[in-house]
Amino acid sequence: MELDHNAHPLEPVPAVVWLLALPIAVVEIVLSLAGYGMIGGPDAVGWRLQAMQDFAFSTPVFQWMLANAYFPPAQMLRFVSYMFVHTGPMHAIFVVIFILAMGKYVSAVFRPWAVLVIFFASGIVGALAYGLFAATQAVLIGGYPPVYGLIGAFSFILWTRLGESGENRMGAFSLIGFFLGFQLLFGLLFGGNREWIADLAGFLTGFGLSFVTCPGGIGRALAMIRKR
Repeated sequence: MELDHNAHPLEPVPAVVWLLALPIAVVEIVLSLAGYGMIGGPDAVGWRLQAMQDFAFSTPVFQWMLANAYFPPAQMLRFVSYMFVHTGPMHAIFVVIFILAMGKYVSAVFRPWAVLVIFFASGIVGALAYGLFAATQAVLIGGYPPVYGLIGAFSFILWTRLGESGENRMGAFSLIGFFLGFQLLFGLLFGGNREWIADLAGFLTGFGLSFVTCPGGIGRALAMIRKR
């Protein structure tokens, strides 16, 4: 799991990372242009609100599905669709930036299929955790939970490298600590929501899946367990 630290910083972003980032960018461009009245006619101004209604993940709806043991496909699709719609341009821009940055780093170690598994599994588990533990009417929208999954994989890479060099592994969690600390501070100052539940679940999913999706996967995980 060695990284090439001499690699040029402007190396092309791997195709699998663009595959995750471009749909978010395209959706946001369409919704932004519609919001400014540049496409779609007068009714297009409401496209973003309609997209949020159609694709966001809702805790009350999920709780209703659990209570009735009824899981219609259109509602189950929201476990994935919420990741690709955002509340506004800045929300989407930051998500795309993080996907490109974290995705490029992770894909330097992980195979493309593993990057996809970590991204989507983290987003799905993040929504599941939000539906189970976030007692709120606010919908879950945007790509931060899967981004946190990529941060989890990034932290796994650092955690492994620090362990191999005999250094303190806790340093691998400085990035997630910074982001969650920032979220807590922002929430205290401006009134937060419970999206941190989905983000934390996404991080834990990405970190946990890295044990079996990294090169050497299950064999590496078993070897680490035996050492304990």
